[in-house]
Amino acid sequence: MKEKLLYYSKQIISYAKKYNYNYGHNNMAYHALETIESIKGRTDPKLLGEAMDYAMDVLGWSGYAPWLQAYTAMSSEFREGWLPENYFGTVIVPKLQNDVGKTSFLKPLSKKLFNSSVFPDVGYFVNGSFYSKYYKPIMVSHVTEYLFKDSDRIVFKSNNSAQGMGVSVFTKNDFNYFKIKTLGDGVFQTYITPHAFFNAIMPNSVSTLRILTVLDQEGKASVRAVYLRVGRTQDSHVKSSTQISIPVHLETGALHALGYSKSWYTLDQHPDTGFVFKDQKIPYFSSFIKTARDLQQAMPFVKCIGWDMVLDCDNAIQVMQWNGFHTGIGFAEFTQGPCFKGLGWENLWKEKII
Repeated sequence: MKEKLLYYSKQIISYAKKYNYNYGHNNMAYHALETIESIKGRTDPKLLGEAMDYAMDVLGWSGYAPWLQAYTAMSSEFREGWLPENYFGTVIVPKLQNDVGKTSFLKPLSKKLFNSSVFPDVGYFVNGSFYSKYYKPIMVSHVTEYLFKDSDRIVFKSNNSAQGMGVSVFTKNDFNYFKIKTLGDGVFQTYITPHAFFNAIMPNSVSTLRILTVLDQEGKASVRAVYLRVGRTQDSHVKSSTQISIPVHLETGALHALGYSKSWYTLDQHPDTGFVFKDQKIPYFSSFIKTARDLQQAMPFVKCIGWDMVLDCDNAIQVMQWNGFHTGIGFAEFTQGPCFKGLGWENLWKEKII
């Protein structure tokens, strides 16, 4: 009897969490649709109906329609193969990412997991102790000297940090042990001086390329979407709440002519620096793509990863972080989708989770 009560209690909690998650996402989708239609005009009801039919017939639930309808409004057409953000979160993540994907939240493990020098880690703080980039213990009295021996600024990223939150920038003068203790476990990284191309877009923060990779059923890695995330003048680093996102052509590395604010308003240039997006290309773009594919291939347990990469002033690619759990797919689907067609993910809802 006790086991049954425990089982049903867990089912009720799971249902409540899923309901709240979908409710929140559908509200965001409705607001996105409203904003897009305020700019582009009303969407053809027939197209919105196609999105609803696809949600019900292919994805199995009408609650997946709001994101599909927002994508449709943006593109002025319906495209088969689109995946709603809430379908990704409730169906794909539990089946293809799950607990292994959550290792990406543990920042000090990244360099160790991938055995790669592309992560700009200079040290770690774990369970009250400091460690070097080689995972050797450092005495508290030597930490400041060690961390700032090659740079006057460093970045600290707490575990589970995302969307620009949980990120702190320190100088040698304002760094102290007690502050780090309040931030919890995490990684220290070099404050990167970006390549001149990215510095011209926004010099106050490091612009990052978000690259989405997947593994197909045969274990082959591919890049499915790329976009550039740039900050604003008031930001020391790119934040989800204020960032501007510019789609990048997968074959050429060219920026699209229009970027997008968080509220889906379009811009043809950066509002603070005046940098015009049209006719600009990402330098060393093929190296970004190769690095992302190679890293995805090295993590076979996680089928979809979002990588945040930068190019430094020495033309070296640096991986700021990776997200192997719920990496956002909404912007990519809005502007470059359907990005995940041909993988069979639209059928995953039919498979029972064991």
